[in-house]
Amino acid sequence: MNMPEEIRRSIKEALWGKLDDLSWLTMSDADHSNFYEQWTRAPEIGDKLGHFMDPRAVRVYIKDTLVKDYARERLLESADQVLRALNISPEHTIVRKYIKPHGLLLSDGRVVCWGNSRDWKHLLMAAFERQRASSRAKACSVVVIENGKTFDLDMRELVRDAAARLGVDPIVWWE
Repeated sequence: MNMPEEIRRSIKEALWGKLDDLSWLTMSDADHSNFYEQWTRAPEIGDKLGHFMDPRAVRVYIKDTLVKDYARERLLESADQVLRALNISPEHTIVRKYIKPHGLLLSDGRVVCWGNSRDWKHLLMAAFERQRASSRAKACSVVVIENGKTFDLDMRELVRDAAARLGVDPIVWWE
């Protein structure tokens, strides 16, 4: 794709501003789908992109490039908030940072992972595996960012039970 950098940047900035305003990370997948459709047809986003790529590829580009980069960056930026949600002082030295899912190994030996509720299984397993793989790790915690997948109390109980069996404690929902 041969898109001028200035246009790419302006589309990204416009879209990321909308994502911030919408609290994108806490929205449901159904809501995401509606917005992808709107942005694909919007003159300031979809139409501009359509000049530089096959119009059928615009939605995929928005979703898999612009929005995925946004989610990854915003989740990474939320590390201090995650630590506060777990009542962990942000002054701890970070020994290692993880992505997919996001996480930290702290100097006191704790492993912390966080991500969207639709990924709760990945979060629990990542915390468990990272704790087991590190000679420094003593405990692990998970923060689940609610986006509509674990609102149900029975589902949350299932997640808590799985976390307890894996030794992940605490598990905190961030809404």
